Amino acid sequence: MLDLHYVRDNFDAVRERLSTRNFDPTLLDDFTQLDGKRRAFIRERDELNAATNRVSKEVGGLMREGKKDEAETKKAESRQLGEKVKEIETHLNSLEDSFNEILTRVPNLPHASVPTGKDEAANHEVRRWGTPRSFSFTPKDHVDLGHALGILDTERAAKVTGARFAVLKGWGAKLERALIAFMLDLHTREHGYTEMLPPFMVNTDSLFGTGQLPKFEGDLFKVRFERDYYLVPTAEVPLTNLHRDEILEEKDLPIYYTAYTPCFRSEAGSYGRDVKGLIRQHQFDKVELVKFAKPEDSYDELEQMTANAEKVLQLLELPYRTMALSTGDMGFSAAKTYDIEVWLPSQNTYREISSCSNCEAFQARRAQIRFKREGKSKSEFVHTLNGSGLAVGRTWLAILENYQQEDGSVKVPDALVSYLGTDVIN
Repeated sequence: MLDLHYVRDNFDAVRERLSTRNFDPTLLDDFTQLDGKRRAFIRERDELNAATNRVSKEVGGLMREGKKDEAETKKAESRQLGEKVKEIETHLNSLEDSFNEILTRVPNLPHASVPTGKDEAANHEVRRWGTPRSFSFTPKDHVDLGHALGILDTERAAKVTGARFAVLKGWGAKLERALIAFMLDLHTREHGYTEMLPPFMVNTDSLFGTGQLPKFEGDLFKVRFERDYYLVPTAEVPLTNLHRDEILEEKDLPIYYTAYTPCFRSEAGSYGRDVKGLIRQHQFDKVELVKFAKPEDSYDELEQMTANAEKVLQLLELPYRTMALSTGDMGFSAAKTYDIEVWLPSQNTYREISSCSNCEAFQARRAQIRFKREGKSKSEFVHTLNGSGLAVGRTWLAILENYQQEDGSVKVPDALVSYLGTDVIN
């Protein structure tokens, strides 16, 4: 959530920056109307307070002069003025609640370095790594490969649950498990993250804290229960909310967490080729990276987090490119986002496999996550960051497609052989 006082003091600049985010500016019209009422109430309150002070002085003078009856009349007038001030304070508190309700639906302000544009067409390529493989045969997609190898079953998954679910079998299930272990080991042993295993259900306060609620409730799976629980859309939600309503110490920052969780997303609608296979599922596995940092360090931490996610692909020798997302393509809570896109031979293009974002104080303000600097009494909001390190299912399918052999087998990346116990899947 944006800082209310900052929005008031910099309204035109905020409106201009938000206009690049495909944001409906009419919501801010309500803000200006309410602010007009607020200013009027403040003027009236100040006038009443001044009148109260004036009458109080008159009461004192009358008492000294022995004019008790007149003094009592003035006291009654003072009490009436006080009641009006209380009434105005009630109105002002109600307006503050209205301001905050509006801000819960307003996205984060883009960082100055973010490319300006309406959609992904304005995204900027930052770098590429690796060279896409040249095949001596026509490469298959991961669905055909998985079915032929007997390691993927989408038909039985549809029978058991429905569309956009998958069953991984044999080496397919083992490959998924190997990738999870490989990613967690890399991030904990080499990148300094603490491994966590959070709940796979979260409450409404947690989803509000990271920005999924109230705006994106339609993308979530809600549990039928007497409590308002939801299946996690990403481990970002429980990991970030571990420190909700806490004040951290400066010496403890930065904090790095990583976790594997299944992720559950409704994502209603048609996505063309994304509907086929594992690219866009209602349930998928992901290893998440979350950081809590001091404001002055957060953009260095974003670069480091993105490099941590890229390292997974480098070790697996999967070609990728890193994109700086435009203002119109970023997520609701992000101030700046890098997408990492892996090469898929069957589609002859790069597809997203990780998204790394700096949310600055946007989530911390919603979740009330603060820190105190050494020797300072006043607390500040931390900056929160999150990223995929990586989406496991998309890594699984990228390995199948990039390492497929002409005979239909799949070579196992060297970095995974010790985890999987074989160097080829056939």
